[in-house]
Amino acid sequence: MIDLLYFAWVRERIGLPKEQVESSAATVAELVAELKTREPRYEAAFADLSALRVALDQELSDFDAPLEGVREVAFFPPMTGG
Repeated sequence: MIDLLYFAWVRERIGLPKEQVESSAATVAELVAELKTREPRYEAAFADLSALRVALDQELSDFDAPLEGVREVAFFPPMTGG
């Protein structure tokens, strides 16, 4: 099982702050592809990956990163300064 965390507008589009999923995905990109086939709200949340960042076990990562051994995947928009 992998814990998925959603932040900011990603959470708003999906309608959940977090969930647990069983996945056979080898990379973050494969996981996103699986999620996008679930429901239109996932498709909307992950429509533009360039507008998203991902962290694996609380470390900033890339969408081509392997998921082996990962317990937590967090999706969030890029941070903006102010």
